[in-house]
Amino acid sequence: MNTPAQSAADRPEETSEGDAPPACVMSFNASDPSGAGGLAGDISTIAAMGAHALPVVTSIVMRDTAEVFDSHEIEAETIVEQARSILEDITIAAWKVGFLGSAEGVAGVAEVLSDYPDVPLVTYLSSVSWLEEDDQQAYLDALRELILPATEVLVGNQQTLIDFLLPEWDGERPPSARELAVAAGELGARYVLVTGIALPAGKGSEAQVDNVLASPQGAITGEKFERFDASFVGAGETLAAALASLLASGQDLHLAVSEALSFLDQALDAGFRPGMGNVVPDRFFWALPEAEPGEDLEAALGETASDEAPAADRGPRRIH
Repeated sequence: MNTPAQSAADRPEETSEGDAPPACVMSFNASDPSGAGGLAGDISTIAAMGAHALPVVTSIVMRDTAEVFDSHEIEAETIVEQARSILEDITIAAWKVGFLGSAEGVAGVAEVLSDYPDVPLVTYLSSVSWLEEDDQQAYLDALRELILPATEVLVGNQQTLIDFLLPEWDGERPPSARELAVAAGELGARYVLVTGIALPAGKGSEAQVDNVLASPQGAITGEKFERFDASFVGAGETLAAALASLLASGQDLHLAVSEALSFLDQALDAGFRPGMGNVVPDRFFWALPEAEPGEDLEAALGETASDEAPAADRGPRRIH
Protein backbone atom coordinates (compact mmCIF):
# COMPACT_ATOMS: atom_id res chain seq x y z
CA MET A 1 0.00 0.00 0.00
CA ASN A 2 1.36 3.41 -0.95
CA THR A 3 0.72 5.83 1.93
CA PRO A 4 1.97 9.45 1.90
CA ALA A 5 4.16 10.78 4.68
CA GLN A 6 2.36 11.73 7.89
CA SER A 7 1.37 15.31 8.49
CA ALA A 8 2.75 17.26 11.43
CA ALA A 9 -0.50 16.65 13.32
CA ASP A 10 0.01 12.89 13.01
CA ARG A 11 3.53 12.92 14.40
CA PRO A 12 4.32 11.43 17.83
CA GLU A 13 3.71 13.76 20.74
CA GLU A 14 6.61 15.28 22.63
CA THR A 15 8.19 13.17 25.31
CA SER A 16 7.39 13.64 28.97
CA GLU A 17 10.52 15.76 29.32
CA GLY A 18 9.13 18.17 26.72
CA ASP A 19 11.67 17.28 24.02
CA ALA A 20 10.51 16.52 20.48
CA PRO A 21 11.61 13.12 19.13
CA PRO A 22 14.69 13.11 16.90
CA ALA A 23 14.26 13.73 13.19
CA CYS A 24 14.23 10.55 11.11
CA VAL A 25 16.54 10.11 8.10
CA MET A 26 16.04 7.23 5.68
CA SER A 27 19.28 5.96 4.16
CA PHE A 28 19.37 3.81 1.04
CA ASN A 29 22.80 2.22 0.96
CA ALA A 30 24.85 -0.96 0.82
CA SER A 31 25.72 -3.23 3.70
CA ASP A 32 29.43 -2.59 4.31
CA PRO A 33 31.10 -5.12 6.66
CA SER A 34 34.04 -2.80 7.32
CA GLY A 35 31.75 -0.33 9.10
CA ALA A 36 33.59 2.50 7.36
CA GLY A 37 30.84 3.44 4.95
CA GLY A 38 27.58 2.03 3.71
CA LEU A 39 24.69 1.66 6.12
CA ALA A 40 26.92 1.12 9.14
CA GLY A 41 28.64 4.45 8.51
CA ASP A 42 25.33 6.18 7.84
CA ILE A 43 23.72 4.86 11.02
CA SER A 44 26.60 5.96 13.24
CA THR A 45 26.83 9.38 11.56
CA ILE A 46 23.09 10.04 11.74
CA ALA A 47 23.07 9.00 15.39
CA ALA A 48 26.07 11.21 16.15
CA MET A 49 24.17 14.16 14.64
CA GLY A 50 21.22 13.54 16.97
CA ALA A 51 18.86 12.07 14.37
CA HIS A 52 17.34 8.60 13.99
CA ALA A 53 18.42 6.38 11.07
CA LEU A 54 16.02 4.30 8.99
CA PRO A 55 18.41 2.04 7.03
CA VAL A 56 17.31 0.33 3.81
CA VAL A 57 19.69 -2.29 2.40
CA THR A 58 20.26 -1.95 -1.35
CA SER A 59 23.16 -4.37 -1.84
CA ILE A 60 25.79 -6.37 0.00
CA VAL A 61 29.36 -5.26 -0.61
CA MET A 62 32.35 -7.54 -0.04
CA ARG A 63 35.20 -5.34 1.07
CA ASP A 64 37.81 -4.61 3.71
CA THR A 65 39.22 -1.27 4.78
CA ALA A 66 41.46 -1.13 1.70
CA GLU A 67 39.28 -2.06 -1.28
CA VAL A 68 36.00 -3.42 -2.63
CA PHE A 69 36.12 -6.95 -4.02
CA ASP A 70 32.56 -7.55 -5.18
CA SER A 71 28.93 -6.70 -4.53
CA HIS A 72 25.61 -8.54 -4.62
CA GLU A 73 22.52 -6.52 -5.45
CA ILE A 74 19.22 -6.72 -3.62
CA GLU A 75 16.14 -7.08 -5.82
CA ALA A 76 14.44 -3.75 -6.49
CA GLU A 77 11.13 -5.10 -5.19
CA THR A 78 12.76 -5.98 -1.88
CA ILE A 79 14.34 -2.52 -1.59
CA VAL A 80 10.98 -0.87 -2.19
CA GLU A 81 9.20 -3.15 0.28
CA GLN A 82 11.72 -2.32 3.02
CA ALA A 83 11.14 1.40 2.52
CA ARG A 84 7.37 1.26 2.13
CA SER A 85 6.94 -0.81 5.28
CA ILE A 86 8.49 1.82 7.52
CA LEU A 87 7.23 4.87 5.59
CA GLU A 88 3.67 3.82 6.40
CA ASP A 89 4.59 4.12 10.08
CA ILE A 90 7.22 6.84 10.55
CA THR A 91 7.49 10.43 9.38
CA ILE A 92 10.81 11.11 7.68
CA ALA A 93 12.54 14.47 7.46
CA ALA A 94 15.33 13.72 4.94
CA TRP A 95 16.71 11.07 2.60
CA LYS A 96 20.31 10.01 2.12
CA VAL A 97 21.22 7.97 -0.96
CA GLY A 98 24.46 6.03 -1.26
CA PHE A 99 25.21 2.98 -3.41
CA LEU A 100 21.97 1.50 -4.75
CA GLY A 101 23.37 -1.76 -6.10
CA SER A 102 22.14 -1.77 -9.70
CA ALA A 103 20.21 0.21 -12.28
CA GLU A 104 17.10 -1.70 -11.20
CA GLY A 105 17.79 -0.73 -7.60
CA VAL A 106 18.07 2.90 -8.67
CA ALA A 107 14.66 2.66 -10.35
CA GLY A 108 13.13 1.15 -7.23
CA VAL A 109 14.49 3.89 -4.96
CA ALA A 110 13.38 6.58 -7.42
CA GLU A 111 9.86 5.14 -7.27
CA VAL A 112 9.81 5.62 -3.50
CA LEU A 113 11.32 9.11 -3.63
CA SER A 114 8.75 10.29 -6.16
CA ASP A 115 5.97 10.01 -3.56
CA TYR A 116 7.70 12.45 -1.18
CA PRO A 117 8.92 15.35 -3.36
CA ASP A 118 9.10 17.81 -0.44
CA VAL A 119 11.54 15.75 1.63
CA PRO A 120 15.15 16.90 0.98
CA LEU A 121 17.44 14.34 -0.64
CA VAL A 122 21.23 14.26 -0.24
CA THR A 123 22.83 12.00 -2.83
CA TYR A 124 26.38 10.77 -2.34
CA LEU A 125 28.19 9.88 -5.57
CA SER A 126 30.46 6.97 -4.67
CA SER A 127 33.00 5.33 -6.93
CA VAL A 128 31.61 2.17 -8.56
CA SER A 129 34.82 1.16 -10.29
CA TRP A 130 34.49 -2.46 -9.09
CA LEU A 131 31.38 -3.00 -11.23
CA GLU A 132 31.65 -4.53 -14.68
CA GLU A 133 31.84 -1.82 -17.35
CA ASP A 134 28.33 -2.41 -18.74
CA ASP A 135 26.79 -2.59 -15.25
CA GLN A 136 28.68 0.53 -14.22
CA GLN A 137 27.44 2.50 -17.23
CA ALA A 138 23.84 1.37 -16.74
CA TYR A 139 24.01 2.26 -13.05
CA LEU A 140 25.40 5.76 -13.63
CA ASP A 141 22.94 6.44 -16.44
CA ALA A 142 20.07 5.47 -14.11
CA LEU A 143 21.41 7.81 -11.40
CA ARG A 144 21.51 10.69 -13.87
CA GLU A 145 18.02 10.06 -15.17
CA LEU A 146 16.14 9.00 -12.03
CA ILE A 147 17.91 10.22 -8.87
CA LEU A 148 19.43 13.58 -9.81
CA PRO A 149 16.05 15.19 -10.66
CA ALA A 150 15.00 14.56 -7.04
CA THR A 151 18.34 15.60 -5.49
CA GLU A 152 18.68 18.68 -3.32
CA VAL A 153 22.45 18.31 -2.83
CA LEU A 154 24.78 16.05 -4.82
CA VAL A 155 27.90 15.31 -2.77
CA GLY A 156 31.11 13.94 -4.22
CA ASN A 157 34.84 14.14 -4.62
CA GLN A 158 35.91 16.59 -7.31
CA GLN A 159 37.30 13.96 -9.71
CA THR A 160 34.35 11.58 -9.23
CA LEU A 161 31.94 14.42 -9.98
CA ILE A 162 33.92 15.44 -13.08
CA ASP A 163 33.84 11.88 -14.42
CA PHE A 164 30.10 11.65 -13.75
CA LEU A 165 28.90 15.10 -14.83
CA LEU A 166 31.48 16.25 -17.40
CA PRO A 167 33.17 13.10 -18.77
CA GLU A 168 34.19 14.89 -21.99
CA TRP A 169 35.92 17.78 -20.18
CA ASP A 170 39.27 18.50 -21.84
CA GLY A 171 40.10 21.92 -20.43
CA GLU A 172 43.56 22.79 -19.18
CA ARG A 173 42.13 23.24 -15.69
CA PRO A 174 39.56 21.17 -13.78
CA PRO A 175 35.99 22.48 -13.97
CA SER A 176 35.01 24.81 -11.16
CA ALA A 177 32.38 23.97 -8.58
CA ARG A 178 29.98 26.28 -10.42
CA GLU A 179 30.60 24.49 -13.73
CA LEU A 180 29.90 21.16 -12.04
CA ALA A 181 26.74 22.66 -10.54
CA VAL A 182 25.60 23.82 -13.97
CA ALA A 183 26.05 20.28 -15.32
CA ALA A 184 24.23 18.81 -12.32
CA GLY A 185 21.48 21.42 -12.66
CA GLU A 186 20.84 20.37 -16.25
CA LEU A 187 20.08 16.92 -14.83
CA GLY A 188 17.81 18.29 -12.11
CA ALA A 189 20.03 18.57 -9.02
CA ARG A 190 19.78 21.91 -7.21
CA TYR A 191 23.24 22.06 -5.60
CA VAL A 192 26.57 20.25 -5.60
CA LEU A 193 28.98 19.94 -2.70
CA VAL A 194 32.41 19.39 -4.24
CA THR A 195 35.03 17.94 -1.91
CA GLY A 196 38.75 17.32 -2.11
CA ILE A 197 39.70 20.31 -4.29
CA ALA A 198 43.48 20.42 -3.93
CA LEU A 199 44.97 23.83 -3.22
CA PRO A 200 48.68 24.60 -3.59
CA ALA A 201 50.64 25.05 -0.40
CA GLY A 202 51.57 28.64 0.29
CA LYS A 203 54.97 29.74 1.47
CA GLY A 204 55.41 28.51 5.02
CA SER A 205 51.93 26.95 5.15
CA GLU A 206 50.53 23.43 4.90
CA ALA A 207 48.79 22.07 1.82
CA GLN A 208 45.02 22.51 1.96
CA VAL A 209 41.89 21.09 0.38
CA ASP A 210 38.81 23.11 -0.43
CA ASN A 211 35.20 21.98 -0.19
CA VAL A 212 32.63 24.10 -2.01
CA LEU A 213 28.84 24.18 -2.11
CA ALA A 214 27.68 25.62 -5.41
CA SER A 215 24.56 26.23 -7.46
CA PRO A 216 24.45 26.96 -11.19
CA GLN A 217 24.60 30.64 -10.23
CA GLY A 218 27.92 30.29 -8.39
CA ALA A 219 29.69 29.21 -5.21
CA ILE A 220 27.64 29.63 -2.04
CA THR A 221 29.84 28.55 0.85
CA GLY A 222 32.74 26.27 1.67
CA GLU A 223 35.52 25.41 4.04
CA LYS A 224 39.26 24.92 3.62
CA PHE A 225 41.14 22.39 5.74
CA GLU A 226 44.69 21.21 6.10
CA ARG A 227 45.32 18.11 4.05
CA PHE A 228 45.68 14.87 5.99
CA ASP A 229 48.56 12.55 5.16
CA ALA A 230 46.43 9.48 5.85
CA SER A 231 44.09 7.76 3.37
CA PHE A 232 40.50 7.42 4.53
CA VAL A 233 37.54 5.23 3.71
CA GLY A 234 34.00 6.45 4.40
CA ALA A 235 34.73 10.17 4.44
CA GLY A 236 32.26 11.18 1.73
CA GLU A 237 29.55 8.93 3.16
CA THR A 238 30.04 10.61 6.53
CA LEU A 239 29.71 14.10 5.07
CA ALA A 240 26.55 13.27 3.11
CA ALA A 241 24.87 11.54 6.07
CA ALA A 242 25.77 14.43 8.39
CA LEU A 243 24.34 16.94 5.92
CA ALA A 244 21.11 14.96 5.52
CA SER A 245 20.73 14.83 9.31
CA LEU A 246 21.20 18.58 9.67
CA LEU A 247 18.71 19.32 6.89
CA ALA A 248 16.28 16.94 8.62
CA SER A 249 16.53 19.06 11.76
CA GLY A 250 15.54 22.16 9.80
CA GLN A 251 18.99 23.73 9.46
CA ASP A 252 19.44 26.21 6.60
CA LEU A 253 21.50 24.71 3.78
CA HIS A 254 24.59 26.92 3.96
CA LEU A 255 24.81 26.53 7.74
CA ALA A 256 24.20 22.78 7.49
CA VAL A 257 27.03 22.43 4.96
CA SER A 258 29.42 24.36 7.19
CA GLU A 259 28.54 22.27 10.24
CA ALA A 260 28.69 18.99 8.30
CA LEU A 261 32.16 19.85 6.95
CA SER A 262 33.37 20.76 10.43
CA PHE A 263 31.99 17.47 11.76
CA LEU A 264 33.77 15.53 9.01
CA ASP A 265 37.07 17.31 9.61
CA GLN A 266 37.00 16.44 13.31
CA ALA A 267 35.89 12.87 12.61
CA LEU A 268 38.85 12.43 10.25
CA ASP A 269 41.23 14.08 12.69
CA ALA A 270 40.17 11.55 15.32
CA GLY A 271 40.15 8.69 12.80
CA PHE A 272 41.53 5.25 13.58
CA ARG A 273 42.88 2.31 11.61
CA PRO A 274 40.99 -0.83 12.69
CA GLY A 275 42.79 -3.11 10.22
CA MET A 276 45.62 -3.08 7.71
CA GLY A 277 43.90 -0.76 5.21
CA ASN A 278 42.73 2.82 5.37
CA VAL A 279 41.72 5.04 8.28
CA VAL A 280 38.06 5.10 9.34
CA PRO A 281 36.43 8.35 10.54
CA ASP A 282 35.53 8.41 14.23
CA ARG A 283 31.99 9.76 14.18
CA PHE A 284 31.88 9.80 17.97
CA PHE A 285 35.04 11.85 18.48
CA TRP A 286 33.07 14.20 20.71
CA ALA A 287 32.36 11.37 23.17
CA LEU A 288 36.05 10.75 23.93
CA PRO A 289 37.14 11.61 27.48
CA GLU A 290 38.93 14.92 27.79
CA ALA A 291 42.55 14.86 28.85
CA GLU A 292 43.53 16.61 32.07
CA PRO A 293 45.75 19.70 31.74
CA GLY A 294 49.25 18.58 30.83
CA GLU A 295 48.09 15.08 29.92
CA ASP A 296 47.86 13.91 26.31
CA LEU A 297 44.82 12.08 25.01
CA GLU A 298 46.53 8.70 24.68
CA ALA A 299 47.46 8.82 28.35
CA ALA A 300 43.91 9.82 29.28
CA LEU A 301 42.63 6.79 27.39
CA GLY A 302 45.28 4.53 28.88
CA GLU A 303 46.70 3.82 25.43
CA THR A 304 50.07 4.10 23.79
CA ALA A 305 50.33 6.41 20.81
CA SER A 306 50.92 4.62 17.52
CA ASP A 307 53.38 5.70 14.86
CA GLU A 308 50.56 5.09 12.39
CA ALA A 309 48.02 7.33 14.13
CA PRO A 310 46.48 9.67 11.54
CA ALA A 311 46.72 12.68 13.81
CA ALA A 312 48.17 13.52 17.19
CA ASP A 313 45.75 16.34 17.86
CA ARG A 314 42.12 15.25 18.30
CA GLY A 315 40.73 18.79 18.25
CA PRO A 316 39.15 20.66 15.32
CA ARG A 317 41.46 21.73 12.50
CA ARG A 318 39.24 24.29 10.78
CA ILE A 319 40.97 26.84 8.58
CA HIS A 320 38.98 29.94 7.65
